[in-house]
Order: sequence, then structure tokens, then C-alpha cells
Amino acid sequence: MLDTTKQNLSRRAAKLVFLALITLAPLHPASSLVTEVSASPFRVVPEGNRYSQQPKIPFASARRTEAQKSSYDAKFEKVLGVLQRDRRLISSIKRVASRYDIDPVHMIGAIVGEHTYNYDTLDSAQSYYIKALAYAGIDISFSYDGEHVETFAQRPQFDRCRKGKKAETSDGRWSCYERIWNSKFRGKTVDGTRFPDKNFNETFFQPLFSGQSFGLGQLSPLTVLKMTDRVARQSSNRKLDASDSVKVYQATMDPNVSLHYMAAVIQDAIEAYKNVGKVDISKNPGLTATLYNLGDPWGRAAKFRRSGARWPRENYYGWLVNDKIEDLRALVD
Repeated sequence: MLDTTKQNLSRRAAKLVFLALITLAPLHPASSLVTEVSASPFRVVPEGNRYSQQPKIPFASARRTEAQKSSYDAKFEKVLGVLQRDRRLISSIKRVASRYDIDPVHMIGAIVGEHTYNYDTLDSAQSYYIKALAYAGIDISFSYDGEHVETFAQRPQFDRCRKGKKAETSDGRWSCYERIWNSKFRGKTVDGTRFPDKNFNETFFQPLFSGQSFGLGQLSPLTVLKMTDRVARQSSNRKLDASDSVKVYQATMDPNVSLHYMAAVIQDAIEAYKNVGKVDISKNPGLTATLYNLGDPWGRAAKFRRSGARWPRENYYGWLVNDKIEDLRALVD
């Protein structure tokens, strides 16, 4: 009986040693599944488009292009030509991208996409420096019907936005304000007041202008306020506040500043898909361009995760970026 017990103990000890050796030994490349899990918790999204053909372009974009008596191909070629000639701007893009640890082609893709589909053709970066100076002399207030947005956000409906993790960052706070506006105020009557059926940015942040975004990267003032903590943390730019609307508008217009906010938006989208979607989109500029165009990367990453889809898909805007990636890559290589 004693001998049998000793034999059993020996077998168990040998088994434990064997398991320890397997655990500690280097994994053979053939163990692809284990290697992938141990190397990175994220699946890297492959380069290129998932759609074989470009998704449908929205009517509003087509109408703007038709009004300009132009075409998407012509607008793309024109903005590409501007970027090819402006080596100073390309150098700035590369420098800022390095600071935010992103590939500069992501920023190039966002600029090309905005000026091909959502704005008139880019003539020169210099024009935005001039416009930024012009904005300094305009009296702007982020208000609706005489009530400043920060005063409006003191209403009890917004209490959750000023507590907990949402209140800790500018992105969390302003994104929460935006969600509450959409769910509680937009197009509704509250306390006897009928509020417009417009988005948060359009209602409070562009009282003097018909467009919703501005500058080289076509940023909205609301996006700038969301990203101001992220930018201040990684650059010499100070945090911006809704009470200083002129500074916020200048940040959207001045390429010296707006490039930082563009990079922050892209960096935020990559982090959202890593943390929530569990995929790495940093090797696919068409996807970062899609999110730059659509916004709400954290909500979209959660929706992607719930969908069970293998990979996120580009929209019409991101599809162009991936389709023209060799031309865009040539600008920064």
C-alpha cells in the first residue's frame, strides 16, 4: 500500500514538472492560436477595403459637388496636388502624428476625405491661417436663445454628466452633454420651451455660420472641446473652455493647432476600437477616416463588438482613402 502511494505521488510530481516545462518553454510558431493570444489582446484589422465597391455616397455630398460644377475625382486630384506642393504642411503633419504616436497617413486621409466629399476643394493651407486671424475679431458666444451652453448644462437633466468618470475628462463630459441633449431636449418641449430639432453642435456652437465644421481638418467646435484634455496632455497647447469661444474657433481654423486636434480624434478612435472592439485599426487608414467622418468611435466600437462581425467596415469616405492609399502614402514616405 505504501509503495503504491509513493508511486502515485511520483507520477503526480512528474506531471507537475511536465506541465511547468510546457508553460515555461518557448512556443513553437505552429502554436498560432496561443501565440496570437499571448502576443496581443487585439486582432489587427487587415489593410484595404472590406467592400469590393464603394458604398453609396450621401445625397448632401453629391449635391454640394454638383453645385460646384465639379466631380469627386477632380476634387481628389486638386487636394492631392495642394498637399504635394505644400511640403511645410506635410512636415507639420508628420511631426504632430509622431507626437500622438499615429501614422501620418491617417491625418492625410482625413484631410483628403473632408475636402473631397464634405467641403469645397482645398486651395491652400495658407488660407486657413488667414481665416483664423479673421475669427479673432468676431464676437462669438456658444449660446442658444441667449443662454450660454455652460449655463444650459447646469439643468438637472445633465447632473449625471458632472459626476463620476464622465466628469473627469472633457470628452466624457461633453459627450454626455450631447447625449442628454439628443434624448431629453432635441425637438422636444421641456418646461414650456420648444427646442429645435437640431444636433447639439449646430444649436450651440455655430450661431454665426452655416457650416458645422471648419478648417483644414473640418473640425467642429464641439469636437475641439471634447478633445482639449487629450491635446493639452500631449502638446504645448492649453486646455480650451467654452467660455472662450474665440479661442475654440481659432483652434478649428489655425493649422498649427487644428492638426493636434485632428491627431487626437484619430488617436481616440484607435483606442476606442482596441479597448471596446478588441481590434487594432491602426493599420487601416480607411477605418480611421470612416470614424473621423462619422464620430462617436466609442459607441461604434461597442456596436461592432455586439454585432459579432469579424472586422469593422469602411464607409464611402474611408473606402476612398483605402482605394487611394498608395497616392496618400507617397505624400509622407
